Amino acid sequence: MSSTARRRARPLFLVNEGLAFLLEVVALVLLGWWGATRDLPVGGAVALAVVAPLGAAVLWGAFAAPKARWSVPLAAQLGVKAVVFGAGAAALLALAGGVAAGCFAGVVVLNTAAATYHRRAAA
Repeated sequence: MSSTARRRARPLFLVNEGLAFLLEVVALVLLGWWGATRDLPVGGAVALAVVAPLGAAVLWGAFAAPKARWSVPLAAQLGVKAVVFGAGAAALLALAGGVAAGCFAGVVVLNTAAATYHRRAAA
């Protein structure tokens, strides 16, 4: 990508990165919400509401974040994103049904594809 094309694409890149962050937060919130609504013994739902998003956040920070703890190949990063966002979509499916989960998953796929394209083009 030429420097002129990169400069023109910069605002779209920034908007997409902001959306990516929002989707990551939403996935964590969905996992917490799902955990909190499970019919478990006393304290079990609270524990699941904490452990599910915390586990996803640790996995994300270790392998998929822009400044991840460990640098892994693109396929591994996308795999981690698929696991975390897939869990978020599954949680939304359990909470609100298929339409909401499908919309969330669709936005995630488009956002991740655009982000991957922009990052690879800039490299």
